[in-house]
Amino acid sequence: MQIALIAVGSRMPTWVTLGYEEYARRMPSECSVKLVEIPAGKRSKGADLMRIMQKEGEQILAAVPRGARVVALDVKGHAWSTETLAKEMDGWRHDGRDVALLVGGPEGLAIDCLNRAEQCWSLSNMTLPHPVVRVVVAEQLYRAWSILSHHPYHR
Repeated sequence: MQIALIAVGSRMPTWVTLGYEEYARRMPSECSVKLVEIPAGKRSKGADLMRIMQKEGEQILAAVPRGARVVALDVKGHAWSTETLAKEMDGWRHDGRDVALLVGGPEGLAIDCLNRAEQCWSLSNMTLPHPVVRVVVAEQLYRAWSILSHHPYHR
């Protein structure tokens, strides 16, 4: 199973890139995580934010690998503990498909992305800065993998 983390935004601060890469590097090849960056639309005073969000959504959906399970990260999704994420990941592995995790821009995900998702996951009731989401998701995926593999990292 390959996991595509499809996220709006590029040119992240160095600490975000290093944090994400550290945990993505730790994942085994049979469960690798690949970041796909979608350029954020230009937000300026008077910009049509719904149109920008829709265009970003189209680009996100175009980046989803064919046949992949789609999981939207959204504040209205289900809050999973790390152990629950491990169970979900185990189900994903047994499903035999790749997984696409979708992260929207400042306004969130377009409705088409949410409608396409088979699952909706909330990292927190709090709004997190989108760069932080990349690092948290990569770390939690690695932690969930460590639980499934009986690796000592989770302890």
